[in-house]
Amino acid sequence: MNGGNRGVRGALAAVGLAAAVALTITGCSPAKPAPTDEGTAGGALVIGVTSDPDTLFPWKATQFQAVNVLQNLYGTLTEFDADLNVVPGLAESWEASEDGLTVTFKLREGVTFADGSTFGSEDVKFSLEAIQAEATAAVSRTSLASVAAIEAPDEQTVVLTLTAPDAALPANLAVINMAMLSSDDTEAELNTTPNGTGPFVLEDRKASQSLTLAKNDAYWGDAAKLDTVEFRVIPDESSIVSAMQSGNVQLAVFDDPLVAQTAESGTVTVEKTPQLSYHALQLNARRGDLADVNVRLAIQCAVDRQEVLDTAALGEGEVTGPITSPAYRSDPDARPCPERDLDQAAEYLDKAGKSDGVTIKTIVSQGEYATSVNEAQNLKAQLAEANITLELEVLESGAFVDRWIAADFDAAVALNGGRPDPDGMYGRYFTSTGNLNQVAGYSSPELDALFAEGKQSSDPDERKDIYAQISENLEDNAAWVWLFTSYSYTAASSEVQGFTPMANGSLQYLRTTTVN
Repeated sequence: MNGGNRGVRGALAAVGLAAAVALTITGCSPAKPAPTDEGTAGGALVIGVTSDPDTLFPWKATQFQAVNVLQNLYGTLTEFDADLNVVPGLAESWEASEDGLTVTFKLREGVTFADGSTFGSEDVKFSLEAIQAEATAAVSRTSLASVAAIEAPDEQTVVLTLTAPDAALPANLAVINMAMLSSDDTEAELNTTPNGTGPFVLEDRKASQSLTLAKNDAYWGDAAKLDTVEFRVIPDESSIVSAMQSGNVQLAVFDDPLVAQTAESGTVTVEKTPQLSYHALQLNARRGDLADVNVRLAIQCAVDRQEVLDTAALGEGEVTGPITSPAYRSDPDARPCPERDLDQAAEYLDKAGKSDGVTIKTIVSQGEYATSVNEAQNLKAQLAEANITLELEVLESGAFVDRWIAADFDAAVALNGGRPDPDGMYGRYFTSTGNLNQVAGYSSPELDALFAEGKQSSDPDERKDIYAQISENLEDNAAWVWLFTSYSYTAASSEVQGFTPMANGSLQYLRTTTVN
């Protein structure tokens, strides 16, 4: 199954140029979704999912299921196309001044929210300023760190004044955590009644059972072809396979390659898509023994990443360094102990004065992705051979997210979403002012300076060198232990047409899907 390693590298190479193009800060004409066979429009699609969204408020969504739902309810100023190029969204164009310190967005006309109210520049100004406000606790707040002022000179124009040029801004604005909300709405209201500009609206929700979307007939772009999309909660992936085989579910995205194999049949096809998301053992360098870099390096050197991949995911993926963005991919061999080295691990523990061993309390999510517990158990077994004890605490996904956001852990076995631009991927984690730096548990003046340089440069080669230095810094200090990237497996019954899986895991192409 290790042949999948070449598949990840080759398939993602195709979007390397896309990531470079995403650096441009000048928008172009409106983009249409990829063309699909018209088929028979309408119909109802049922998607099998293992968990219920833990929030319907887009600025705080980190759980994959919540993100997948919200991407279909809300709009962003920019979007990613199927190849992860940055394309116009609610902004039909944007242009930077010659010095890069002013970016002017022209908004689409005739866009409305689900409640029928008109979308305009005051909503953009409200949304961006609210995301910037620390009290909002928006998970992408750091993506707007370069924005000093936001003006709305007329209904269709928004002008951002920057403290320094920001090459990552267009890509950072495309994620659903940067959704544009109505200036009249509150978080409490939106958690029960979403009010977005997306291709679908919320029709019904039964807690822990299902969430149903209906086509938004007033959507500004090409109208969705489906009448309804139901996300049906079935906690076990194998049970989702059974539901597909009995015809009760038509689409599902699996993490477990073994489950994906069992899903494939005469009426169900499975498409394998390499993902930018990455599996990691996160280490909180501000807690206990992990505050000593030598303890963290000992953990790093005691792990055989390929063994974790083989054990948890049947070898379906690729050992990775920190950055999975195609144009900036880290070299996984450019790290202390690229191969497992128990002697070196023992030396690091001796340097830390911990030759008798350490115990690390580790949280693990159960339910959000299929390989988590197997990864944790394999890491536990490997580290035990290095006199390092992982005390595992397995939590349901909602409880895990709560503990993770609060940085209430020493270590965490995690699957984190990747992004085409590495600033959006890690700037919020590993800078001292990053809004998720508490979760990351590590920052330094050197990293602060490098991340600032990476945003200010628009030269792809220069940025590649800067992010290589960032990757090296993170690895040399064992901020986390990066493990592997893997695949998503999209299982679809034969009547489903027009859905395009994406390397960032997005389900945005539900808008082009049909059920015949």
